[in-house]
Amino acid sequence: MVYPQKAPLSAGDFLNYVDRGLYQGAAFYRVVRPDNDNGLPVIEVIQGGLLTETPPTEPVTHESTQQTGIKHLDGTISLARRDVGTATAAAFFITIGDQPSMDFGGSRNADKQGFAAFGRVVKGMEVVRAIQKIRDTLSYEDSYMKGQMLSNPIMIESVQRKN
Repeated sequence: MVYPQKAPLSAGDFLNYVDRGLYQGAAFYRVVRPDNDNGLPVIEVIQGGLLTETPPTEPVTHESTQQTGIKHLDGTISLARRDVGTATAAAFFITIGDQPSMDFGGSRNADKQGFAAFGRVVKGMEVVRAIQKIRDTLSYEDSYMKGQMLSNPIMIESVQRKN
């Protein structure tokens, strides 16, 4: 479920990707668990999106959980980012378990702005948990993502709006 009323920019960007068919060929490609998380505090997520370095859209303005009221609880969908204002729906993640450190004021990001949550998985969390358990990962130079990038990303077969 996507919440465009609460997070109009983030949800709107995600729905734009859906409507334009931009997730055709996208995949879940990163798994973060307590045994391979190289950041603090430790989180649990799977990350997916386009398998390209350059997103086809411009970044959206950051919508913090303080603004939207959407917390990073089990199954929350959120935009991945480095710096505030760099996120697009080209990269998103799904939380496994409650992840308050990813909310506004949380310590996962030094800037304490958290991530832009915009939706929630309402059916299929067993698939999310199965993807997170995959341990076949690439050798990766970036020490932050070491042991997290899947050797065989899980392709997204279809993304569509449900009326």
